Amino acid sequence: MADSEDAQTSITSTNTISTPTPATDKDKICILLNATGNVPIIKKRTWTVDPNKTVSWIQKFIHKYLKLDASEQIFLYVNQTFAPAPDQIIKNLYDCHGTNGKLVLYYCKNQAWG
Repeated sequence: MADSEDAQTSITSTNTISTPTPATDKDKICILLNATGNVPIIKKRTWTVDPNKTVSWIQKFIHKYLKLDASEQIFLYVNQTFAPAPDQIIKNLYDCHGTNGKLVLYYCKNQAWG
């Protein structure tokens, strides 16, 4: 019973939203979200994201944050040049295209570049 309680405690503590420890913050990737075209602007432009998240996760996050209709799409572009694949990992994009400690992503509702 003690083992199951310990397991439950560790699961609960990792799933709760709390202030991250410095080691956790270090592992995250800073992304800068810029609006393009006729999409609403997100006032908080800088976000830290788990490096193992995918581009489609970011798209869903923006879609939900902006409270868009289900029929509306979000397109993401890296450095105003290309649209990454939805299954692309954020860490890979950051390693190849990150500048000044950030990954710059542009979001819009229509296709803009690429």
